[in-house]
Amino acid sequence: MEFMHIPVLLNEVLEGLDIKPDGIYVDGTVGGAGHSREIAKRLSEKGLLIGLDRDPDAVEVASERLKEFHAEVFHCNYDEIRSVLDKLEVPAVDGILMDLGVSSHQLDTGERGFSYHVDAPLDMRMSQTGISAEELVNTWSESAISRILFEYGEEKFARSIARKIVQTREEAPIKTTIQLAEIVKSSVPQKVRREKNPCKKTFQAIRIAVNGEFEHLHRGLESAFYCLKPGGRLAVITFHSLEDRIVKKRFAKWCQGCICPPDFPQCVCGRKPEGSLLNRKPLTAGESELAQNIRSRSAKLRLIERR
Repeated sequence: MEFMHIPVLLNEVLEGLDIKPDGIYVDGTVGGAGHSREIAKRLSEKGLLIGLDRDPDAVEVASERLKEFHAEVFHCNYDEIRSVLDKLEVPAVDGILMDLGVSSHQLDTGERGFSYHVDAPLDMRMSQTGISAEELVNTWSESAISRILFEYGEEKFARSIARKIVQTREEAPIKTTIQLAEIVKSSVPQKVRREKNPCKKTFQAIRIAVNGEFEHLHRGLESAFYCLKPGGRLAVITFHSLEDRIVKKRFAKWCQGCICPPDFPQCVCGRKPEGSLLNRKPLTAGESELAQNIRSRSAKLRLIERR
């Protein structure tokens, strides 16, 4: 199976995780094992790399690419990390990576239905199970579709796009990515169509809803942080502002100390920070990486260490 995976911000991830040869590390979104192989190369026989992915294609490929290393790959979502560690009898780990978003393989495999550039069945399921994008656009109410386009895609033409989707499906079901793309294009002003492809936000929003990405992210962050040893590090790569905002707020909460009102003469809450930020501003790709991998342009890396 062809599964291209150019790991974004690779050097920054490796440096940020501060790999110890005998450490235990988890790649919560193993994908094509681009990051995982480089982490595993730095581990001794006492170390362990654990890969997780909800996409069965990724699990198959990563298992093959990591077989020469001390590594194990599991078919599950990253928010199930605690149950995987319990199964392996691992109480805590030295580092965890979560590389969010759609993999290059998913985007480039037309029949997966993630891309608005290729005519394919309207699917978008990362796990290849559950509700598909086709089911969503053909069964959800106009108000529900409008809400997800606005909240998950920050699409200012959400209402008109949702209205057009419902009008179109009354005549015939919407079954392909190009059908949906044409609906979006016909729902926005010509000026918007001339400036850029208007489909990106709608496809992003529907993909997020189909895969429950934000729900998994909230649970996954919580689970991952508390699976770290003291001094263990969590690295999260995001690809759009909504993801980054969730990560930024959660990291800030873990780093927050006293929450007593400022006019209190002394602290009575006793709250201590649970983590320390390793970078206040997210790390982004440099010019050389951007030249080699254009998909890294929107990637942001945030790092936190558990106290």
